[in-house]
Amino acid sequence: MGRPLTNTPGFLARPRGVLLTVCLISLATIWLCRLPKMCLYGEGSADPRVGPPAHQTVDLSKADAPFISWPLERVCKESTTWTPGVVFVCDNNSGGIGNIRNYILTCVRYAIDAGATGIVLPQIRTRSEKDLANIMLEYQGFDYFFDEDHFRRSLQTACPQITLYDSTDDIPNAPVPYRAEKITPRNFGRRGGCDKRELNKHTGRFDKQFWNYIRNSTEQFKLPPPSFETPRIIRFTWGVQWDWPVFRDGPEFVASYGGLLRFRQDILDLGHRAAGYMRKFSADHGGSRAFAGLHLRTESDALSRWPKFDDQTGAYLERAGAMDFKAAYLATGNKTEARKLTTAALQEYGMAVITKHDLLADYPSDLAALEALTWDQQALIDFIVLLECDYFLGVSPSSFSMNVAGKRHLKAEGLYTRPWRIGGDGDGRSWLVGSYENYWEDWLFMFESLWP
Repeated sequence: MGRPLTNTPGFLARPRGVLLTVCLISLATIWLCRLPKMCLYGEGSADPRVGPPAHQTVDLSKADAPFISWPLERVCKESTTWTPGVVFVCDNNSGGIGNIRNYILTCVRYAIDAGATGIVLPQIRTRSEKDLANIMLEYQGFDYFFDEDHFRRSLQTACPQITLYDSTDDIPNAPVPYRAEKITPRNFGRRGGCDKRELNKHTGRFDKQFWNYIRNSTEQFKLPPPSFETPRIIRFTWGVQWDWPVFRDGPEFVASYGGLLRFRQDILDLGHRAAGYMRKFSADHGGSRAFAGLHLRTESDALSRWPKFDDQTGAYLERAGAMDFKAAYLATGNKTEARKLTTAALQEYGMAVITKHDLLADYPSDLAALEALTWDQQALIDFIVLLECDYFLGVSPSSFSMNVAGKRHLKAEGLYTRPWRIGGDGDGRSWLVGSYENYWEDWLFMFESLWP
């Protein structure tokens, strides 16, 4: 038998006082961690050095999920020296929500690595509604898609080193007329003959390469070094949205970073009402509120080598039918082929399929709000409803489908979600039709460079 505790020297000789102290500390820790901003790792998450949480209380797959700031805060603290006068402009974007969203997030991520202390609030380039392939029209403000207050607040919380300027006119001491230096980050590294579409394999060295560029150009053109009084304004060339290997910063960063860009509130509200109407439609057409979500990508600007109407429709209806869905929500900008799909679904599978315009036909004020939006803004309503569906069927390499599937994937393990498995049967929540043979021609690099 061991000695009695009362005869044990040191710590064990005074167990009551020590145990009381330990209990009080434990209770205080538990109480503090019930306050959202007091817990180091955020509600429902675990210390990343230990492993994933037993459960999560925040569903990051929702369109209005809260922004988890600590992974971005960690990256900002690890960044290079922050340099006054280095300002990034992230407006050389175009296309639909998938392209524009990824462009802005990728540009901001580069700006952080460069130690830029200024970012100009991104503008959004619009497209022609008569010619969908014409994606280089005039600019609209950040709130064309996104919630500006949320972006400002979230970026400031995580990266207080960065000042967000309203426009290029607000950059202190900027030259008039405004001039920006255009750079292509992937060109800074020796790529060894890689296809130009592949993501940048040199992001780990971007900060050093960027500052070599700054030093060399400063010497070559006899410029003063960057400072608050003599700023250097950087603007990327078009097409860098699929550039950054997103999992470089860890799963918790890639799972939360996209939360910087939240849709503006009126669009969120309309999208959530539409999702509610879709639940009712499903109940009325099969007795269950469950519904499938379909993205038919056959509009006039679709690339010729992408899966055609028959490929997409056949695969979608076969999979949804096998899962016994009696109702489905269809996202598409092609009204003619939407009618073809809805007819085939009803005749072949007894499945009721509806688009956003038909869904809102019984709700005049909501239909008017939808029709007041542009073509690309209306796609955000589709995006929100598809996040809410019970199973999503889309097409690769549509950036819209991939964004929806990637965002839905976050429900699996929250902050610790693993990368999307390319090809195969999806993740149990989504499945993308497409070719998965060639890394570049089938755009598989996008799976490694998409911020969900």
